Amino acid sequence: MEITPWFWVGFNAFVLAMLLLDLLVFNRRAHVVRMREALGWSAFWIALSLTFNYLVYHFLGRTAALEFLTGYLIEKSLSVDNLFVFLLVFSYFKVPPQYQHKILFWGILGALVLRAVFILVGAALLAKFHFLLYVLGAFLVYTGVKMATNAGDPEIDPDSNPVVRFLSRHLPITNRLHDDRFLIRQDGRLFATPLLVVLVMVETTDVVFAADSIPAILAVSRDTFIVYTSNVFALLGLRALYFALEGLMRLFHYLQYGLSLILIFIGAKLLLSEVYHIPMGISLGVVGGILLLSVVASVLWPKKDEVNRDEVMK
Repeated sequence: MEITPWFWVGFNAFVLAMLLLDLLVFNRRAHVVRMREALGWSAFWIALSLTFNYLVYHFLGRTAALEFLTGYLIEKSLSVDNLFVFLLVFSYFKVPPQYQHKILFWGILGALVLRAVFILVGAALLAKFHFLLYVLGAFLVYTGVKMATNAGDPEIDPDSNPVVRFLSRHLPITNRLHDDRFLIRQDGRLFATPLLVVLVMVETTDVVFAADSIPAILAVSRDTFIVYTSNVFALLGLRALYFALEGLMRLFHYLQYGLSLILIFIGAKLLLSEVYHIPMGISLGVVGGILLLSVVASVLWPKKDEVNRDEVMK
């Protein structure tokens, strides 16, 4: 079946409706997202993603369904790094838990727009210039090696963020929160609140991570609809995943090495595509297997500081 413009219109209308339902109905009031609520929403988004994957299989075939699922797993796993940075940003700015959901909502909405632009531009370039496939493959291998060698806690420094510096030069920033508002007006002047600074940090951080995740998914599929929808479904469940894993993210210390292996594997697959084509089913098995092994290894061999902390708590 051919992807018509109505597929795009229908899918984006559905996404917009879900976002409005989330913002205006289920989370109309600022509140602390508890574990039970977060797990429920995580299960909902995963079930919705798998349902859509079945529709892709039914209408577009097995290959498209495998590409969607592989892209979804890659984006979902790479987004764990985003979640860890979100945790550091919220801790750095001391954002109250009841306001974190709103920041993540608008942050992910902005990420959806940016990812759509990246995907459309990237797919157009790959379709026009075939040699870029090898550039993309080499970039993914390099990124994977760099991720493995630079494993560790990222630093949060708002003063070095060019977007934050631009914001502070052109808009005065208050030194305290004003409920969940991003902008306020005082004495006839418009002020940004610290929550707007946090939102800017979240958005610009996502741009950096998109530079890794978008090439990885474009390496899996050149179908812009498959790449876009798998990316969107992974992002839609990102907020719920954050609140569900907030206390566990620090435990998955081997996941970063697993992600680096996945990027190296996908990059090597691209570089060898003219010599040997790796079937999509095998690619999905490799990605899923590496993720499973890295999570299991993190549980079986926790960090020493985590073990020492547990002993102190006892």
